[in-house]
Amino acid sequence: MVRKIDWESQIGRRLKLRDLHVFMTIVQRGSMAKAAEHMGVSQPAVSEIIANLEHALGVRLLDRGPQGVTPTMFGREMIERSRAAFDELKQGITTIEALADPTVGAVRIGCSESLMSAILAPVIDRFSREYPRVRLHVQNTNTATLDIPDLRERTLDLVLVRPVKTHANDEDMNVEALFDDEMVVAVGKTHRLAHRRNVSLEEILDEPWILTAPGTWNYTTIANALQAQGFDMPPICLTTFSLNLRIDLLATGRFISAFPRAAMSGNNDHSPLKILPVNLPAKPWPVEILTLKNRTLNPAAQRFIEDVRAFVRTRSAGLIVDKTFA
Repeated sequence: MVRKIDWESQIGRRLKLRDLHVFMTIVQRGSMAKAAEHMGVSQPAVSEIIANLEHALGVRLLDRGPQGVTPTMFGREMIERSRAAFDELKQGITTIEALADPTVGAVRIGCSESLMSAILAPVIDRFSREYPRVRLHVQNTNTATLDIPDLRERTLDLVLVRPVKTHANDEDMNVEALFDDEMVVAVGKTHRLAHRRNVSLEEILDEPWILTAPGTWNYTTIANALQAQGFDMPPICLTTFSLNLRIDLLATGRFISAFPRAAMSGNNDHSPLKILPVNLPAKPWPVEILTLKNRTLNPAAQRFIEDVRAFVRTRSAGLIVDKTFA
């Protein structure tokens, strides 16, 4: 018979946040010795804390072995809950600080590279002027997989992405569509086709193409457009996800590539790139903000999201803005 854990006598009076911190540090470091060294305490003290924690819960949290320690199924559950508990405490402290002074705080943002210049940079410029004491942390998010573990592990507050899959089954995510983007074909301003008023798909078949990997939005859009007119996909000169590398190579005037239109929103007299007048099939590509459900964001993060929404509502050049934001 499974022993029922009595919260009041076994947990409420005996479980300390320090114990959970020690437990999570051990898992992160992979051994009790490394955790003890990291925290500046003795290994016997760490071992005693874990022994007391396992005794209070009545289950083994860690499997010990010659290679270190690994969490059991009970340990993995405790890690998940402890992470959420510590995050809520941090958010609570941040909220209290914000209530005392609404101009401070921290916002941790994940963003795909193609949205950094188009959306994130101008939003940060405006936000940092209004809230100069808010600390902003930006992390490049890989939209090829969109597993987004950092959001689920609460090391990010929000993620700004172009999804490559639907989030219909991600029940732990809040998904907010900002606008629909579209794909365009671009070259460097010194390319032989850069100043043409009309360019057909057939004319760009033999160009040295740079694209993202097969299966991605960029690649699929070009492949579908060519297939619709009876053309095969041309050989790809370079396959890369790096936006900066593609821009640098196109600036030489030799290469051709496909970009989301919003990524080209800085296309002006100082830009080395030129959008070609090539007709591609209309296939909207949504840009979304993702946040974690059942998690209260601190006021600074909430204000930042409001600034993103305001930027999208007021911007028209270079973006295909959803009618709900018009």
